[in-house]
Amino acid sequence: MTARRSRGDGGLHWDEQRQRWIASVTVGYTPAGKRIVKKVSGKTKTEAKAKLKEIIRDHDDGLASGPAHYTVAEAVTSWLTYGLHGRDPNTVANYRTLCEKHVIPDLGARKLRELSAEDVDRWLIGKAKVLSTRTVRLLHSCLNRAVKFAQARDKVKRNVVGLSEIPEGKEGRPSKSLTLDQAVAVVQAAEGARMYAYVVLSLLIGARTEELRALVWEEVHLVGAPDKDIPPWIAVWRSVRAGGDTKTRRSRRSLALPKRCVEALEAHRAQQQRDKAEAGKKWKDHDLVFASLVGTPLDAHNVRRAFRKIAKDAGLRAYYWTPREMRHSFVSLLSDSGVPLEEIARLVGHSGTAVTEAVYRKQIRPVLLGGAGVMDEIFTR
Repeated sequence: MTARRSRGDGGLHWDEQRQRWIASVTVGYTPAGKRIVKKVSGKTKTEAKAKLKEIIRDHDDGLASGPAHYTVAEAVTSWLTYGLHGRDPNTVANYRTLCEKHVIPDLGARKLRELSAEDVDRWLIGKAKVLSTRTVRLLHSCLNRAVKFAQARDKVKRNVVGLSEIPEGKEGRPSKSLTLDQAVAVVQAAEGARMYAYVVLSLLIGARTEELRALVWEEVHLVGAPDKDIPPWIAVWRSVRAGGDTKTRRSRRSLALPKRCVEALEAHRAQQQRDKAEAGKKWKDHDLVFASLVGTPLDAHNVRRAFRKIAKDAGLRAYYWTPREMRHSFVSLLSDSGVPLEEIARLVGHSGTAVTEAVYRKQIRPVLLGGAGVMDEIFTR
């Protein structure tokens, strides 16, 4: 006669209908006093006993074993649905695209509790052969955070993704900068276009595209303060990023405007007033310097499409250039003209003064004013 199993060791029986061994054990009670029973099954008695021992061990250690059939796809979908609250919509859309294109098709069918670090390693190495390092890192981050999200909700005992190394992917698209001749050609090609002032500011003050798209007229000072010897300037204090702040607090800065920028902005403001009058009641006033024909914000696609048309008119391969490379060109042109890198870094908001709360003479000279002076010389040659 088979010895009776002790209380807490669980039970084991053969299920004739399923043709499997079923093991079960009580792991606790509900507030109403109802038993909470965990069940597992196996083709053999040994397999079922092993699974039962795992449940008992996890219970004794205070670990949740997680549902046996919960998949990676379910974990990722749950994270995308509930774990990104408050994130920028563009960020959420990017994560969703990455997960739906790469994570779920490749790993989604795997049971989460059976996913191993080796599985993740193989997957990442395969992706590294065809994707850039940045994209591979993003894929790892998405999967890692999805499994962490599941772990916090007792769907899995541990996160094996965090144990995996991130391999180097394919070399990404290198950043480029325009030569002086190309930059002059772009400025000339932009004359008369609605994006002329945008192009001029990008090339001559090095502002980020997300900073210019968020620029408002309140922060544009085309006269300056002549009595205090302060030239025309703009306050680069916001961007279209989540929360409206610049990329970093160090990126907040006030920049003197080259003469060409002042002239371009004056013409741009006059054109915008005509657009506003023509739009009438359709105009949505956001005080934006760069807006659509009805005053609404421009998105990255609007800017990219307009810039590539200008690049094509300038004799460049349009698909080869993006708006952000005007900022790289600004840095290169100043460097070629002998401006120290430390000064250029302050102008583009990489380092130096953390936050420029207001424009002071000592802050504009000699560094912040220097970029405008050099650009006036460069583009009047």
